[in-house]
Amino acid sequence: MSMNVKKNDTVVVLSGKDKGKQGKVLSVDPKTRKVVVEKINMASRHQKPRRQGEEGGIIQKEIPLYASKVMTVCPKCSKPTRVSHKIEGGKKVRVCKHCGAEI
Repeated sequence: MSMNVKKNDTVVVLSGKDKGKQGKVLSVDPKTRKVVVEKINMASRHQKPRRQGEEGGIIQKEIPLYASKVMTVCPKCSKPTRVSHKIEGGKKVRVCKHCGAEI
């Protein structure tokens, strides 16, 4: 399955506890249709020390959220936008719906 959100895109969260926040996409899982966004949807995890000298404790970790809850931000006009596709020179490129710039 193809998705409109790709790794390293800047996205804005549309719903949930982090609504309105922006971040960079760290990973995309098209099979489950989920994305991991930098410093968004943080959860506390208890980690046990595994080796001698390693510290345990509570760590903060990003957890995946559904790709339908985020929208790509255009790098040129800095607005959240739906992604359009255009064929240029035999290649399919992603284009901003607002300003027409390549994403």
